[in-house]
Amino acid sequence: MSVFVCGSLHYDVVVDAPHLPRLDETVAGHAVNYVTGGKGGNQAAAAARMGVETAFAGRIGDDASGEILVKGLVEAGVDTTHVQRAAGASGMSVAIVDPSGGYGAVIVSAANLDIDPSRIDVPASARVAVLQNEIPEAVNLAVALKARNQGAAVVLNAAPARPMGADLLEAIDLLVVNRVEAADMLSTSDTILDPLEAASALSALGPRSVIVTLGGDGLVLCDAGKASHHPGHRVNVVSTHGAGDAFLGALAAAHATGSKLPEAARFGQAAAALHVSTAPADRASITRMDVEALLVQAGNR
Repeated sequence: MSVFVCGSLHYDVVVDAPHLPRLDETVAGHAVNYVTGGKGGNQAAAAARMGVETAFAGRIGDDASGEILVKGLVEAGVDTTHVQRAAGASGMSVAIVDPSGGYGAVIVSAANLDIDPSRIDVPASARVAVLQNEIPEAVNLAVALKARNQGAAVVLNAAPARPMGADLLEAIDLLVVNRVEAADMLSTSDTILDPLEAASALSALGPRSVIVTLGGDGLVLCDAGKASHHPGHRVNVVSTHGAGDAFLGALAAAHATGSKLPEAARFGQAAAALHVSTAPADRASITRMDVEALLVQAGNR
């Protein structure tokens, strides 16, 4: 049982600041960290840290940050055989984190936009394939079809939100979006969005199941035509940066090892709760045992 992730790699510059800058404002920050990221890379690392065999396909440039990105995946236990290399710049991003843990970010995709899907073979052992919208739709569709032909469940994290073709939506077993992305896909405002109705409406577009994540308020899962709310864990938030990727990776790991979607979603929620409540420097040490312990603790309340 394994997870196959095709997606983005970004070398992240993460700055701590008193607040996000307004237009034309310069803010004095007080710390900076350089971390390996990109939704694809983060989700692959998160799945591997849950003890599941994980492989990653993506593309880097021939710069120093590209080698750092691959090294980060290897250190997390991810198979990087499918990473493509070419001349040019690797992807990068800049994120600004405020004292509450909220953040804003800018990505520069670079090599991520040039992934060659014809060079990607989905492993026969893959039970779950994970995709995101930080790579071209044509790549997502090609890999989704290959994964389905191998019998793998296809998970698409439609972030950032963008218009998507019917062919891709119909090739998806599980669509995962946050509240804002759901609103964008449904051409409405997130301030008036009903998550239960939104999950059902998104499922009608083609995906067999839909998850709308709601941050600290939990998530809504529409599965087998029925939408239900699943509350989140109450924790002290250090930073929410990367929480969605921690959720996705853990969910994929649980689903690949036999958990049904509701149980896999709960596992992902617990992993995300530990992620946001742990200092960034210590997040790589979060294990499956830690996640299972939090689930037991929550069940005993």
